[in-house]
Amino acid sequence: MTDNVQGCTSVAGGRTPGATTPIVVALDYPDPRQALRLLDALDGAQCKLKIGKELFVRGGPQFVQQVARRGFDVFLDLKFHDIPNTVAQACNAAADLGVWMMNVHALGGAKMLEAARNALDKTGGSRPLLVAVTVLTSLDAHDLGEIGLTGTVEENVMRLARLTHAAGLDGVVCSPRETALLRGALGADFYLVTPGIRPSDSAADDQKRTLAPCEALQAGASYLVIGRPITRAPDPMQALRAIQSEIAPLLAR
Repeated sequence: MTDNVQGCTSVAGGRTPGATTPIVVALDYPDPRQALRLLDALDGAQCKLKIGKELFVRGGPQFVQQVARRGFDVFLDLKFHDIPNTVAQACNAAADLGVWMMNVHALGGAKMLEAARNALDKTGGSRPLLVAVTVLTSLDAHDLGEIGLTGTVEENVMRLARLTHAAGLDGVVCSPRETALLRGALGADFYLVTPGIRPSDSAADDQKRTLAPCEALQAGASYLVIGRPITRAPDPMQALRAIQSEIAPLLAR
């Protein structure tokens, strides 16, 4: 039996067991003060938060620590991509900030991925999750060809995801349109973090490979990164609650 709530059926698609709220709000603000105003209306049980490059550069490590002290799980989205030792040290520094998850870029190669994982394994205790970016959701097959990557988007995503899995990382960042493919190939315990989530009434903006929240969860996504549909909505809290209501039947299973 399925219950239909706002077009979302209760047939789950392999969401990673043990995950709490799957919504990760991307703090797409140029000013830390704007981000903090949004945080005033949230708590850590409602959503997790993603801090990307612009906000990190403007707010610095102190801002990340401030957000974490408020009880939010922080996904530090800096996409480390450098020589193995440099990335390992950067991961160590990020772990010291108390983040819940961080990422590197899979195009850095196996040695870089393994160095990042090893660095976090040595931190002891409960280390942050480490995921790798596969192919940015702003890219399509034409874009990949321009930078010399052969094959389809899906082939490139799968190759990089397998590399990440073999290196012992916790998961990957991928388009929701590749989620079902990766879930089937890499198993239920591999985290799939999916940006490019757009409610059906939202514009795609600069994302080219998008899905609605329910579709992404049914395909096997672990976490849904949602930015502008929430942060730029006239009422961000109302937008978040609408998405929560939409996906509630899936999470109840």
